[in-house]
Amino acid sequence: MMMSVSSTRLAALGLGLAMAVAASACTPLRSHQGYVVDVDLVNSIQPGVDNRQSVLQTLGTPTISSQFGGTDWYYVARDSRNLGYTLPHPSSQITLQISFDQAGNVTTIRRAGIDQVADISPYGKTTPTLGRERGFFQDLFGNIGAVGAPGAGAGPGQGGGAGRTRP
Repeated sequence: MMMSVSSTRLAALGLGLAMAVAASACTPLRSHQGYVVDVDLVNSIQPGVDNRQSVLQTLGTPTISSQFGGTDWYYVARDSRNLGYTLPHPSSQITLQISFDQAGNVTTIRRAGIDQVADISPYGKTTPTLGRERGFFQDLFGNIGAVGAPGAGAGPGQGGGAGRTRP
């Protein structure tokens, strides 16, 4: 009798542990990437008043700067969430674009949200190409017998050993 009570408690403990592990897989995971937005600091930047140095001191290094000309700085902040092992999906995003003139003074400040995020779904798993389709074994064994064969591109004097007159 003592043995069955102990095994029943052990089974209940095991079932409870299994249910706890299963329930933890459904817990939403939240993450933040990029710039940590401080609304007061962002609102303190004024066009015509601030320059590159003051923006750098106030907001810090930008997440991205424009590649051509360097007249725009971007501060990007994204909050994502996912359940268990699924891919994260953005729940909110703030993009702050600060444009400068040639003298380095702030000209415009633009804000964009998650509505500007594009969801790209690539088509298929392969890139379509022109020409014939070859399988794995054709790629692996396709050149056997073609080396040194007539019409394979290695004529006399072009290497490959065919038509050699000297060692």
